[in-house]
Amino acid sequence: MMRVRLSNQPISWFFPPTCVLCGAPGDAGRDLCAGCDADLPRNRICCARCALPFESPVPSGTLCGRCQKREPPFDRCMTAFRYEAEIPSLVGGAKFEGRLNLVRLLGQCLAVEVNARGLSMPHALVPVPLHPRRLRERGYNQALEIARVLGRELALEVDPDCCTRIAATPPQARLDARARRRNLRRAFSAREPFGWSHVAIVDDVVTTASTIVELSRVLRRAGAERIDVWAVARTP
Repeated sequence: MMRVRLSNQPISWFFPPTCVLCGAPGDAGRDLCAGCDADLPRNRICCARCALPFESPVPSGTLCGRCQKREPPFDRCMTAFRYEAEIPSLVGGAKFEGRLNLVRLLGQCLAVEVNARGLSMPHALVPVPLHPRRLRERGYNQALEIARVLGRELALEVDPDCCTRIAATPPQARLDARARRRNLRRAFSAREPFGWSHVAIVDDVVTTASTIVELSRVLRRAGAERIDVWAVARTP
């Protein structure tokens, strides 16, 4: 399988920003025009803890049924978009096709949303790690590449070495919610001493939240006092 090597050079150094959705000139240095940006499905009507989308407006601070029954080990999950409309194709292109402009765009969009919501800045960004076998197959870790863009946009440190994936688990997309939870038990390990009190886990898509729950447990045991989750999208 062909490996993709990502460059740290800004894409705009080589090509002017062009909207990846309609071909119009990009806006604000991004490969996205203002019109298409406005049409993307922001995830702002959602659970205040895990970002599960709600179907209709709710009072600020409302929790979903699952978070009311069992408090998740992370403090708050924020996702920029709902996983619908154009978002699946953008995420898929960044994750599986090595489209560097989409990796950069998703990181920029996530940074814009972090700033728009006035979130507290963590001491470091922690990308969800890939197992070395999966990393060799894919050639890159999309969560790490998104985190690097976030780090540049928000002037935050990225620490990809503070945790590792020690179990080569089957892809989560093939499993139901219960199987996902079983699949991830003892999948991660954290560096000791951990070194950060406030971190933000970075991922592309939150589905059942099994990955971020398990990773948060590991980081909490390692000494993290506050754990946020920043992801590009959340499924219903």
